[in-house]
Amino acid sequence: MPEDGQWSTIREFLVDNQRRMTATRIDELFDDGAIVDMHGPLTDSAPYKPGEAVWFHRDLPAETVVPFDIPILYRDDTLLVIDKPHFLPTIPRGGHILQTALVRLRLELDLPDLVPAHRLDRVTAGVVLFVVDPVHRGAYQTLFQDRMVRKEYEAVASYDSALEFPRIVESRIVKEKYDFGAREVAGEPNAHTRIELIDHRNGLGRYRLHPLTGRTHQLRVHMNSLGIAILGDDLYPVETGRSVDDFTAPLQLLASTLEFDDPLSGSPRRFESRRTLESWARI
Repeated sequence: MPEDGQWSTIREFLVDNQRRMTATRIDELFDDGAIVDMHGPLTDSAPYKPGEAVWFHRDLPAETVVPFDIPILYRDDTLLVIDKPHFLPTIPRGGHILQTALVRLRLELDLPDLVPAHRLDRVTAGVVLFVVDPVHRGAYQTLFQDRMVRKEYEAVASYDSALEFPRIVESRIVKEKYDFGAREVAGEPNAHTRIELIDHRNGLGRYRLHPLTGRTHQLRVHMNSLGIAILGDDLYPVETGRSVDDFTAPLQLLASTLEFDDPLSGSPRRFESRRTLESWARI
């Protein structure tokens, strides 16, 4: 690749550096006047000038439609609470943009300022709280940052009669930037989960999980560390390479309850999922 300043045109620079776009697509953007600088649209022969800036909108990636509705549990002028389905990301990330709860809700409900106060993994279902009024974003987001929200999850996993419940699981969990999964390492614990066994039958257990901290994949990692990985988990104990358009056998993890004192009114708030975990329901 040429050193900075050795491209003769902006087109040559874009072809070399925008690897997700073909040269043909870059030419189409030039023809449409969609590549601009401070003075307006550029042509494909515009000279490359080191340090200068150009702007254009990259094409959105092709996305598989997530074929599930987003039930609303509560809505007023300040808050929107949903019962997120499995397989739908909370916010845009990577190849998921339009098919995310945030973007779909903004479009479907005409709420351009909507923002989540927290988020759930794509494969986890359940209660997610959004803030409608941007004036109050900070107040609700701070609740989650300061761990002032009481969260309760349900999970279905194997039953092991040798394990005693309730119990607290503590460990140090780290997640590297480019790794899909998190891992436990030696050191001061930074992740704490209380686990209760609600019921068991036919070799499966139904568990209530209370995360006391909020590390990435904490509940999944802690259940796996006990030897009872959550049913449908495609990362723990091993990554399965499951396709993102495979909507069968969802992870059996549900964010069942959010509870907190409202930062504006001081009143207690409690929101509960209406979903059930299908693996338990089938027993």
